[in-house]
Amino acid sequence: MTRAESWTRLRPSYDLLVAGGGITGAGIALEASRAGLSVLLVEQGDFASGTSSRSSKLVHGGLRYLAEGNVKLTWEAVRERDRLLAEAPGLVEPIGFLFAMHEGDHPGRALVGTGLVVYDLLARKGRHARLTREEFLLRAPHVGSPGLQGGFAYADATTDDARLVLRVLFGAVAEGAEALNYVRCEGLLREKGVVVGAVLRDLVSGEEREVRAAAVVNATGAWADRLRSEVGGRPRIRPLRGSHLLFPAWRFPAAQAVTFRHPRDGRPLFAYPWEGLTLLGTTDLDHSAPLDEEPSIAPVEAAYLLDGARAAFPSLSLSARDVVSSFAGVRPVIGTGKEKPSEESRDHVLWEESGLLTVTGGKLTTFRLIALDALKLLRKRLPALSRLGADARVFRAGGAGGPSLSALDAGVARRLAGRHGRAAESVASEARPGELEAIPGTTCLWAELRRAARAESVVRLDDLLLRRVRAGLLLPDGGASLLPRVREICQAELAWDDGRWAMEEQNYLARWRANHAAPAALPEPAARGAEAAPALCA
Repeated sequence: MTRAESWTRLRPSYDLLVAGGGITGAGIALEASRAGLSVLLVEQGDFASGTSSRSSKLVHGGLRYLAEGNVKLTWEAVRERDRLLAEAPGLVEPIGFLFAMHEGDHPGRALVGTGLVVYDLLARKGRHARLTREEFLLRAPHVGSPGLQGGFAYADATTDDARLVLRVLFGAVAEGAEALNYVRCEGLLREKGVVVGAVLRDLVSGEEREVRAAAVVNATGAWADRLRSEVGGRPRIRPLRGSHLLFPAWRFPAAQAVTFRHPRDGRPLFAYPWEGLTLLGTTDLDHSAPLDEEPSIAPVEAAYLLDGARAAFPSLSLSARDVVSSFAGVRPVIGTGKEKPSEESRDHVLWEESGLLTVTGGKLTTFRLIALDALKLLRKRLPALSRLGADARVFRAGGAGGPSLSALDAGVARRLAGRHGRAAESVASEARPGELEAIPGTTCLWAELRRAARAESVVRLDDLLLRRVRAGLLLPDGGASLLPRVREICQAELAWDDGRWAMEEQNYLARWRANHAAPAALPEPAARGAEAAPALCA
């Protein structure tokens, strides 16, 4: 069924209406549909186009939260990390972390080592090791910052965050949920002051319709205060921007993740391998731009990240010219008046206001627990939720095999099964000659483009190249040189005429240059005073 057909066939009412197509909304839709509810999820942009495709790509326990004394959040996160590692190989993969320690660091080696012991105990397995300077340099030979004393090695996990959202969401659809992107909640429907549905607008066709629901969940992340304002909720969200740079692996070699402190303010940064490139991040600052404008890295952020990397990896002499692409995301953090953005809690919160349930905050790793917490609050209105399976798998076992998939290289098959689940066999079997080869410069297959164009609700070219397949982030100039081949594979699947394709290409490249290219001009080091540091990444 096409997206347009799905809009036409919307029911007048559902058990549950979810606004927000990021990882939180997708997790809620999955758990609710498995409990037997009729579920409609709508997203005003593309699925995962907000924070959930712009994260640091880590599925981790949150060592920093342990340092802040939040043992509960860390315990939950390490359990969910290990669950996802077991259930989604090829999508969630283990990665080794190195934590560099220098003379004068605070906290020092004794305290960091104690924290890692607790981290391992929470995960119920010993994983960390203390490294001398020589042992550290054997694992990360390009680290050469002054005063390096050694460090620690421990384990966490990484993912393709957009594909994680899509796999959860398409799992919900397989359970009976309906999901539509580019559909906005224009307003809430209320009876006797209680929310009973919403007015929805299809941003593609411009049509509107009313949909009623026994329960409405606001899972719109950084946009949560907008719907809350309709029921009198006071603003609670403090949008914080985190930005990242991507480098070619040959230019910035990283066999595993390295965490290091910025020499300006001591704030931790990290560099690690992701999708064949090296990812450097992240910043943490108040985001004052309008939320409906796509976020992008500011020159001062890029300069900050580059300064940190140059200090930690001096022999590489990295510069802005080495950057392949960038991305920035806005975190929906709950504002509590802390002076420093990084001191705000990353816990999720739930508010019930006039029948509207808002769920926001939290971590990518703990999306399943966030979904269960939200749905438990709706049991009085939706008795079927008493059947929630607190220990059920996120991803159903089996179903991802088949003759076409089995014929592929084991690593390629694992990757496809992880990212596409039960649809992985279709990706392989629907491929035309040559489409089971990797797109040059990426780990993605040409066949994934065809499958996405055919069956994954692509509305704009950036949906395809930035989220369904991450080639737009992995290739210089957003993969502009490969667009003729992309067109050859996808134009007929998308049913776009030549005029539409030309417009989509033009719009995609303009968006890429505005939001994902490296900043064209960076301030010189002498112009970046230390006084700017607290406002940037304190």
